[in-house]
Amino acid sequence: MNPTDMGQHYDERSPIEAEFRDGQVHMYYWYDREDPATLPEAIERISRKVSDTLGLRAGEHLLDAGCGPGKTAVALARELGVRVTGVTVSAFEVEKANQRAAESGVSGLAHFEYGDFMRLSYPDGTFDAVLAMESLQNALDLDQVLRELFRVLRPGGRLTLSDFSRESDRDPRRLAAFMASIKLTALPSTAEWLERVRAAGFEVEEYTQCGPRVYGRKAKFLEAAMERRAEVIAKFGEDAVASFSSNTMGFFAARSDQVGYVIVSARKPYRR
Repeated sequence: MNPTDMGQHYDERSPIEAEFRDGQVHMYYWYDREDPATLPEAIERISRKVSDTLGLRAGEHLLDAGCGPGKTAVALARELGVRVTGVTVSAFEVEKANQRAAESGVSGLAHFEYGDFMRLSYPDGTFDAVLAMESLQNALDLDQVLRELFRVLRPGGRLTLSDFSRESDRDPRRLAAFMASIKLTALPSTAEWLERVRAAGFEVEEYTQCGPRVYGRKAKFLEAAMERRAEVIAKFGEDAVASFSSNTMGFFAARSDQVGYVIVSARKPYRR
């Protein structure tokens, strides 16, 4: 799927997705079935778990590659004083993210624009850090994107990505339904993610596999989403929500042990 088509996919999906997910379009994190955290709290957990690995400091310049509606980036600008440039191929997400930055009083720090992360317009070494949260999975050429992120980082700059991973090949029809629902052309294993990050020139410093607490808690998400269904229908209409539900049904088809969630933190080597 080319960037234009992918942008249209998110333009259609993100408004309702963000409504269900408290302004975000990424995953959640629950410790166990009895975890009392609300859905917004579980989503905030994964946002912080991923972004904390960057060790961001005030004044640094962060590229949010595939920024979604901008909630994570705006929070980082507001709480840490970092400058954030967010890129996405979704016109809806660009507008929503810039609106959120203005409403939060950080439009001087956080700016969002249309951008294809396979061909970024920024000079070499522009950024201190890159955050890619559930965005690289949609890359037409993952290796090219990783090389491009490497290019725009300064020497010593950090990258953290989080994405789904393939943890089992059994029951391939279920896995295929999951991949088709979110437009994946490939689903690397944890080892393959690490291999490809290193092949782009990065030094991997930390990684974790937390799939059981992320995709493995899909039942808790569905329960939380059903509690909000009437509210979302009131805003978007019955037909729109029914269509959204039908189009996303495949996302939940995979077995919990088939789909993992990997967080990888790496660094562009310092000049030697």
